[in-house]
Amino acid sequence: MLSVRNLTKRYHKLLANDDVSFDANPGEVTLLVGPNGAGKSTAIKCIAGLLRFQGEVLICGNPNKTVPAKRAFGYIPEIPAPYDTLTIAEHLEFVGRAYRVDNWQRRAQELLDRMELADKSKKLGKELSKGMQQKLSICCALLPSPKVALFDEPMIGLDPHAIKELKALIGDLRANGCAVLISTHILDSVDEMWDKTLIMMNGRIAAQRTRGEIERTGENLEQLFFSITEGGRGEAGQ
Repeated sequence: MLSVRNLTKRYHKLLANDDVSFDANPGEVTLLVGPNGAGKSTAIKCIAGLLRFQGEVLICGNPNKTVPAKRAFGYIPEIPAPYDTLTIAEHLEFVGRAYRVDNWQRRAQELLDRMELADKSKKLGKELSKGMQQKLSICCALLPSPKVALFDEPMIGLDPHAIKELKALIGDLRANGCAVLISTHILDSVDEMWDKTLIMMNGRIAAQRTRGEIERTGENLEQLFFSITEGGRGEAGQ
């Protein structure tokens, strides 16, 4: 489980995240959506341990910068950053050994096959296209079978086959009890796979809905998104 409590981040006088609190529960896919400048990227970097912040981020009950939290956490950034002089296979070996994954070779081969990278395993990081870098980033993050997975704009740069496989992998994570958080501004790319959505505006969670609530009220996610982000309103207590 991912638990974010009172997350606040300032850049000098700019309040990027203002007392943000939410949970991403096991076996659920939670969306974090909002327009540019809403505070999504800052929140993601705080959750991933890349920025200092005020408040609390717990991963499976552990503060996000502790070793137990990092062992349970998988992060796919918007901009992948493979090592230039490591091959695809060496990236996965590094992750498998660092995380002490049992039988990591079998799991690595499965991921490479699904992302269509198996025949490119000897390519260096600096030789990879943007799409191949993204595929490798996904493989590395999912190799340790994380209990919490954070995807930041995961579909960008992927070909149709890879998008299909990524959606299937996210479905597998959910079925295995992983808490999945996806940050995106492309709503239709994840429309069929979310359980709860959080809409950010001006550094805060302006609204949240479960899929069941959307279906019961007849709301449309896209319509709700625009009513919040273009109307500039939030909802008390959200």
